[in-house]
Amino acid sequence: MAREDSDDTHDTPRCASGKARLYVEGDLGKGASLTLDRDQSHYLVNVLRMGADAQVLLFNGRDGEWAARIAEPHKKNCVLELVARTRAQEPLPDVWLLFAPVKKARLDFIAQKATEMGAAVIQPVITERTVVTRLKDERLQANAVEAAEQCGLVAVPEVREAEKLGSLLAKWEETAPGRRILFCDESEEPGAAREALARLAAEGWRGAPLAVLIGPEGGFSPKERELLRGRKDTAVLSLGPRIMRADTAAIAALAVVGLALGDW
Repeated sequence: MAREDSDDTHDTPRCASGKARLYVEGDLGKGASLTLDRDQSHYLVNVLRMGADAQVLLFNGRDGEWAARIAEPHKKNCVLELVARTRAQEPLPDVWLLFAPVKKARLDFIAQKATEMGAAVIQPVITERTVVTRLKDERLQANAVEAAEQCGLVAVPEVREAEKLGSLLAKWEETAPGRRILFCDESEEPGAAREALARLAAEGWRGAPLAVLIGPEGGFSPKERELLRGRKDTAVLSLGPRIMRADTAAIAALAVVGLALGDW
């Protein structure tokens, strides 16, 4: 996948071993060959200065992670040969992030950090007080892919198109049956998150399908808050005693949910 606004100063997607690591869309299998697109070829050959027989790690979100060698180091269509699978495919935790969009730089941050935290779905939600309503889905996806490359994931979260909160909730039982919404409400008393998460864990929600919902900088409207609190499939979480920016709140919420109900 092309990197939007990419340049030679871009962070290098390398795993803990120091090897270059790329997400590709083609199938991966031993002995197969793969031709990279122009951006990825430029990245390996021109930016990283990699030549013939250099080792690269590849993943596509389906076939695990594979070691490959550069067979033909062309600057526009670099050819790789698959050598061996280094890791089996691993699923992401079944946790979705629903969040009100914020400004560009912080939107990039949310996509990157939500990917690192293991979110399986990244869903922008338009609320009554959402200011940013025009999004570039390709940019969000590119940020998710880059984060997966850098942090060693073999799966990439699904980035969905922005949708109005009311519309999303109206069809929730149909499109997300059995998935509990964790509504992060800034008006909830500090300490309530610990109690709510402990209660959910006792009820058997650890590892179950969940969706963390974060509002905009101005918070949810009274109408939205009433709607969410009236749903049987929704649990209310506190965001603590301090006011956080929306991007900070999203990652903080994913962290506490991952610890209490996820795979931490």
